Amino acid sequence: MTEAPNPARMTPDPIAGLEGVVAATTMLSHVDGQKGVLILYGRHIEDLAGKLSFEEAVRHLWQDFQMPEASSLREAFGEARRAAFAVMPVLEAAPSSLGVYERMQLGLAALPMSTGLPDAIAISGALPVFLAASHRIARGQTPIAPDSTLETATDLLRMLTGELPPADHAAALNRYLVTILDHGLNASTFTARVIGSTQANLKQAVLGAMGALSGPLHGGAPGPVLDMIDAIGSPENAAAWIGEALARKERLMGFGHRIYRTRDPRADVLKAGLRLLGPENPKVRLAEEIEQAALAALKTAKPDRPLETNVEFYTAVLLDAIGIDRTLFTPLFAVGRTPGWCAHVLEQQETGKLIRPSSHYVGPSPA
Repeated sequence: MTEAPNPARMTPDPIAGLEGVVAATTMLSHVDGQKGVLILYGRHIEDLAGKLSFEEAVRHLWQDFQMPEASSLREAFGEARRAAFAVMPVLEAAPSSLGVYERMQLGLAALPMSTGLPDAIAISGALPVFLAASHRIARGQTPIAPDSTLETATDLLRMLTGELPPADHAAALNRYLVTILDHGLNASTFTARVIGSTQANLKQAVLGAMGALSGPLHGGAPGPVLDMIDAIGSPENAAAWIGEALARKERLMGFGHRIYRTRDPRADVLKAGLRLLGPENPKVRLAEEIEQAALAALKTAKPDRPLETNVEFYTAVLLDAIGIDRTLFTPLFAVGRTPGWCAHVLEQQETGKLIRPSSHYVGPSPA
């Protein structure tokens, strides 16, 4: 009889989680966690978010592939949204137990890849339609057909509410979608590259990436950030509430990052966008007060471990300010990240190389 594996012998591997292991060569994005830098194809994120529309930023990221120019890409995304609406019967017939994210995955699985558009465009254009429709179906409402003449951010907000959004809301959503477009070899992107390396089609790779994103360790914490802000309630409560939470060894949502050892540059980009919406939203001032109290408390409680504001903190406040329900934060992240996933798959498939790492066996020896 062979000895059963003993979890106690599964000692931490120096490369557990592949941290520090180079698994791909890419032109797409570079993350420098020590310096707080994010570069997308040769440009800092601060030079893209808030300055380019989602379509323009996607075109920048996709420039090594055979894709339309930015103005034509906007039209192509509009056509992809129109084509995706044909999948509505599948979404509406799905069990009511499905959440928005699962219904989006169902829609993507059912999406025909014979529209004449490049698969990356068909998939990236479809997900905003599936998000809005799935949200409305969950609320007992009828899905709204896309308007292919609008840009993605504007049409997504319109499909959610049935009304054209204010220009500043569309600009804020554009800023957010650009900010999250790509971010190195995170878990979902790595998943997409692994699947793509088998020469599986792009749809399967994006579905796999969506599965990876659904996990709580990767999907981010924007929703719980709002829960924290709601619990604190007013600026004068911030310091005491945060102190009590740290005393209970609770994690402060929206602070700290696996990669960044300084401030996440995306947080400042989103904070700047939030200020453009105006000071009348009470959560804006409250969020800033909470941020300052949290950073001061973390510096005192954990002086040897830099814990700065991450992208989830101001994501939560920005999206809440433009009326995005907190249950849609992860689905919306998938919408913004999908063109990045597609780019990584296409880049990986150009190498023709199957990703096949090795493992270190620590089980029992044969008798």
